Amino acid sequence: MLALDIRNLNKKYQNFQLKDVSFQLEKGYIMGFIGANGAGKTTTIKSILNMVHIDSGEVRILGKNMAEHELELKQEIGWAFGGIDFYMRSKMKTLTDVIKKFFKNWDDETYYNYLRRFKLDENKKIADLSTGMKVKYTLALALSHGAKLLILDEPTSGLDPVARDDLLDIFQELVIDGEISILFSTHITSDLEKCADFITFIESGQIINSSEKDEFMESYRLLNGEESQLNQVKEKLISYKTNSFGFTGLLHSRDFDPSSGIKATTPSLEEIMIYFAKKEDMYG
Repeated sequence: MLALDIRNLNKKYQNFQLKDVSFQLEKGYIMGFIGANGAGKTTTIKSILNMVHIDSGEVRILGKNMAEHELELKQEIGWAFGGIDFYMRSKMKTLTDVIKKFFKNWDDETYYNYLRRFKLDENKKIADLSTGMKVKYTLALALSHGAKLLILDEPTSGLDPVARDDLLDIFQELVIDGEISILFSTHITSDLEKCADFITFIESGQIINSSEKDEFMESYRLLNGEESQLNQVKEKLISYKTNSFGFTGLLHSRDFDPSSGIKATTPSLEEIMIYFAKKEDMYG
């Protein structure tokens, strides 16, 4: 079953548009959603949650149309947006008492289990929580009402490496039994190399690629060649940089000719993003 099925999403603003955004997330997996700032990640996420009115397209969550079943489905979704602050002067306990009234499947026992697991003190004021603790609190809230789909927008930004690693372990634990699925937008691509099963890449409001993580990375090649070799591949390169040693450039694996004698490696997610961004600069 698909946890998330997005078909031909279109949304036009004055200076930006989502164009035919489509991708699917199977139940029980983690999908990393990557793209430069301004590429359309947050607009897509807000469209999925019906926080933005889309011009056309369809969002189906757990088999149901979001536009038709919004209230019902929002009982099944947990979301966390990095950088959004709660009522800072309130204690965690006070805030939870308000939030839990909105969810018919709220379970106190689960909530307190997560507070212990995350080492959160419910008598602390929100203002006294670190960035990592705020993310864990948001997760505790989402998981306490039985959310089957977690939508996380930049949840690890601002966290130190230890806190980030801890959070990634938690994400991987959550999907083990196949009931929970996670869509996880981030620009910290190394996090996704650790924990994502699938990668969806958005650039200038369009989906460039959406596939299984290793397959995604293997579909590109990073070339390192001498300046004299650049002309034989220039036309096929997505973009390239020249340096005193020659050039490095990204191309689709299908366009690579192993007999060219040019050294090729599998790029990291970050390198793929960088070379696509450079393409915008080079070709406009």
